[in-house]
Amino acid sequence: MIFDEFSIKTLIRPVPDFPKPGVIFRDITPLFQSPRALRMVADSFIQRYVEADFSHIGAMDARGFLIGSIIAYELNKPLVLFRKQGKLPADVLSEGYQTEYGEAFLEVHTDSLCEGDSVLIFDDLIATGGTLIAAANLVRRMRASVFEAAAIIDLPELGGSRKLQDAGIPTFTLTAFALDDR
Repeated sequence: MIFDEFSIKTLIRPVPDFPKPGVIFRDITPLFQSPRALRMVADSFIQRYVEADFSHIGAMDARGFLIGSIIAYELNKPLVLFRKQGKLPADVLSEGYQTEYGEAFLEVHTDSLCEGDSVLIFDDLIATGGTLIAAANLVRRMRASVFEAAAIIDLPELGGSRKLQDAGIPTFTLTAFALDDR
């Protein structure tokens, strides 16, 4: 199946003024309601990473769980969950970060990774990069490395992909939207 960026983009619903006025939220739920589109997205990531040299897949709470878990299953890699504060039951490491909407904290179980592990981190989109940079900091605090940060969508005007690259984190996305794309 050939990846069709236009088809994927048409299934990502713009929701104006959510969660606050002036923001265009990129809703991926219609993409997940299309078996063909979901397969195109998953197959695109699988083809990119099937022979890559990394040991774990990390997935961001919550929409990153959707694609990260599929790719972890398909590539037979352990899945590391990066959760919002207070959601993990055992010992955690915590990292604060800024979002488009304020400050938040990301947590991961302390026993998720070991020195020498390499992690491919998934989220649904890259906006300001705060969540993925926090995850990368947590990975590094466990003496593991970040292989790449991957997402379905990049919002380049918000600068997140540039911040990730400036922090030494390679990035990959399937599509991008300008802030005024409807």
